[in-house]
Amino acid sequence: MESLNLLAGGLADALTPMNLLWVFIGAFLGTAVGVLPGLGSSMAVALLLPVTFTLDPTAAFIMFAGVYFGGLFGDSTMAILVNTPGGSTAIASTFEGHRMTLTGRGPQALATAAIGAFVGGLLASVIVVLFAPKLADLAVNFGPPEYLALSVLAFVATATVVSTSLAKGLASLVFGLTFAVIGIDGISGAQRFTFGAPQLFDGISIIVITVGVLALGEVFHVASRVRRTRPGRLHKITGRPYLSRAEVREAAPAWGRGALIGAPFGVIPVGGAEIPTFLAYGGERALDRRRKHPQFGKGAIRGLAAPEAAGNATAGTAIGALLAMGLPTSATAAIMLAAFRQYGLQPGPLLFTRSADLVWTLIASLFIGLVVLLVLNLPFAPLWAKLTKIPRHYLYAGIAVFCGLGVYATSAAVTDLILVLGIGFLGFLLRRYDFPLAPIMIGVVLGPLAETSLRNALLSSGGDYGVLVDSGISVTIYAALVLVLVFVAYRGLRARAARDV
Repeated sequence: MESLNLLAGGLADALTPMNLLWVFIGAFLGTAVGVLPGLGSSMAVALLLPVTFTLDPTAAFIMFAGVYFGGLFGDSTMAILVNTPGGSTAIASTFEGHRMTLTGRGPQALATAAIGAFVGGLLASVIVVLFAPKLADLAVNFGPPEYLALSVLAFVATATVVSTSLAKGLASLVFGLTFAVIGIDGISGAQRFTFGAPQLFDGISIIVITVGVLALGEVFHVASRVRRTRPGRLHKITGRPYLSRAEVREAAPAWGRGALIGAPFGVIPVGGAEIPTFLAYGGERALDRRRKHPQFGKGAIRGLAAPEAAGNATAGTAIGALLAMGLPTSATAAIMLAAFRQYGLQPGPLLFTRSADLVWTLIASLFIGLVVLLVLNLPFAPLWAKLTKIPRHYLYAGIAVFCGLGVYATSAAVTDLILVLGIGFLGFLLRRYDFPLAPIMIGVVLGPLAETSLRNALLSSGGDYGVLVDSGISVTIYAALVLVLVFVAYRGLRARAARDV
């Protein structure tokens, strides 16, 4: 009951005209960026991060919430219409979603995705309301050893699960950790990876790293392939942008199952919504094979409904995990954690007591943002689709300029412009050779936390490493880490067996 009262207070704050405007702007911009192939919600948040520093924290994070969900729907819009997902979280939606478009049911496919996003996000938001405060209470029991265990779990799970190559995942993690330790060590005063340059004594700003790896790296990647790739053919959107009763009855069970599959993955650091969306799709496909007249391969509405609900449920509970425990479970959540720190805020149990107004207004804005997205996306899907007609050289040139302006506006340092160019080129090389990007962001954000936690734990125990596994919470987290490694090993053995066959 206390949570509902706090949510009511948050709704009262979020429903002010200015906050409603920020929700609308965030949802609009997130969707607009998400429909552009190769971009997505993490790219949108990365681009908007420098801009939001002119806003107060409440307005900034309300807008981020809209961007987050809007980017996910934008990803799916292009997956359905052009068979080109805006981000990896929408790959599973291409299989049946684009087939629906090819059979003349594009509007119904977009409606299925919009309602699925609403259902998944709504379930996740309810879970956040009910359980985020309890997670925060649990997190009070966390000390340095427990936070170190969480960080190690996030490192290993993200590096091993999101990439088909263990070596590439770990290499990306090393890049992120290297960026995190650049500068002067606050305890020993030693210079680390500064090469004697005074400009690096304070380290590299998270904004420079984020914009360079995610945004400018994508610009370079597209520029290197612009003459070899053609935009997908945009199918004309005609017909009713809503579902019939029969279609709703067909999709409803898949929406529910997808949301239930996706919700737990928001608190598991596996890099984002890729795994739950594929699990939801695979589950519906297995059920379809038992039907008298299988529909998969012909534009099955359930094959689109389930992954859409799963992806948004994962995104919603990821915000809850970030607020309650300070644990980013995806690249986008890691960027939002960096944004909290830029405002001098540390997500975790103390955030619910020190900044309760901000937390509950943000949670309330999740519900409002879902409604805004539903209103925006059902009638305006044709408008989003037309954004793909912008010539790529104009579009990505504009993004490059925006990257430079955003970085320079936050520090007014030419050094940061040089760094963002170098990091952007690194991001391009990582894409070129298929290295995952999520481990970099997790390493950059959680690296300092892991280092500080390890030092504090050893200082408090007089150098006894046994303190790292001296609590039930730490042992449980490391046991979860073992399960992750077993899963990765099992997946590798299955893949090898399939190749041998």
